[in-house]
Amino acid sequence: MLQVITLVSVVVLVAVDQIIKLLVLEHLKPIGSFPLIDGVLQLNYAENTGAAFGSFSAHTDLLSIFTFVIIVVGFLYLFFKKRKLDVEYICISLILAGGIGNLIDRIYRGFVVDYIEPLFIDFAIFNFADILVTCSSVVLVIWLLYEIYRDGKEKEQK
Repeated sequence: MLQVITLVSVVVLVAVDQIIKLLVLEHLKPIGSFPLIDGVLQLNYAENTGAAFGSFSAHTDLLSIFTFVIIVVGFLYLFFKKRKLDVEYICISLILAGGIGNLIDRIYRGFVVDYIEPLFIDFAIFNFADILVTCSSVVLVIWLLYEIYRDGKEKEQK
């Protein structure tokens, strides 16, 4: 049952990502940018042919293959290893959803649609799928470090 809930959740998140990107292509691309909070945040249409922050932009095909392999391995890890619903499981599911959303863009458009631009810092333009991947990755690393720390404490007490 957990696998079904995971698949439905991932599909819903990918659908949300793709619907937002379709709206961006239809409404934001023609105007370029739209301020949301003056001096803080704006929507700004951008086409990213690379990975995070435009890296590997000359290797879109290789990046797509690598992303696909990571997605397959991620689903295999979630579905074929006895797993319980925990922070790690949720984070990996969200990372997979974001990865799929951006992979769809790379395959069907040849670029990833980015549109969220913070203005208060010098930072890359990003999208909903990037938020899923980045925030979940940060939480996952913190969780895994906590697990390592906790396991070490338990071993000390024995």
